[in-house]
Amino acid sequence: MALFKDGRVSTVEDLAGHDSQLLSVATVEGIDVTAKLELAQEEVQIELETLLDTGLLEKVVVTPALRLWHAYRSLEMVYQDAYNNQLNDRYANKRDEFHGLARWAMDRLIRLGIGLTEHPVAKAVEPEVRPTAGDLANGTYYVTVSWVNAASEEGVCADPVNVTTSGSTFVVRPRHAPKVAVGWNVYAGTDPERAIRQNTVPNPLGATWVQPAPLVTEGKRPGPGQVPNLLHRVARRMSRG
Repeated sequence: MALFKDGRVSTVEDLAGHDSQLLSVATVEGIDVTAKLELAQEEVQIELETLLDTGLLEKVVVTPALRLWHAYRSLEMVYQDAYNNQLNDRYANKRDEFHGLARWAMDRLIRLGIGLTEHPVAKAVEPEVRPTAGDLANGTYYVTVSWVNAASEEGVCADPVNVTTSGSTFVVRPRHAPKVAVGWNVYAGTDPERAIRQNTVPNPLGATWVQPAPLVTEGKRPGPGQVPNLLHRVARRMSRG
C-alpha cells in the first residue's frame, strides 16, 4: 500500500470504476476530474491532521477505507459541480449518494483505525538512467527503482524511465534517498507494466546499477508499498464527508 504522502490516493480510472457515467458527465459539464481529485485529497489531509498527533501524517498508509473515502468525496465534488451547472435533480441525487458513501467510508476508517507504518519509505523519484558500455540486447527498456528500509519493507516504485540501447546496456542511479532507506531495488523490462526486479539483494546506498545481460524476465514485480504496522483509532468523528 502506498503512503498517503506518496501522491494522489485515487485516480480518474478508480472513480470511473465506481461510477460508469463519470467521464461522460465530466465532458458534457466541462468538469476537471483531476482537479476534484486534488481538492478532495487536500480536504482529506486536513481532516487527518485534526485526528493525528503531529508528525503522524507522514506515516499514514492508504488502506481500502481511506481510498474509498477519497474516491467518494471526489465523486461528490464532481456531481456538486454538475448540479450547480444545470440544477438537475439527477445530479443532486448522485451528489447526495456519494456524500453518504463518503461519510460511510470515513466512519469505517475511524472504526477500523488509520493505518500507520513505523518507518515510512517514501515513493522513489524517477532515477537517472543512461546508456553505458555493455552488451544488452538492442531495444527500449523501462526502468524504475524503490527504496528499502532496515526492516526489508519496500516503498512504492518511481514512475518508470525509458532508455534505448544500441550496442550498449544502461546504468541506473537512484535520487533523493529517504532517511530510513538502507538500500534500493531496480526493476526493468521492455513493457512499463511488466518490469521485473533485476537485483537479487538490495543495492547499497550510493551504489549505481549497471544492467547485466541478459535481462531478467521472470521474478518479482514492483509491489504496492508498505502495509500498516499499527492502527491508530480515534475517539471522535470528523465533521465533514
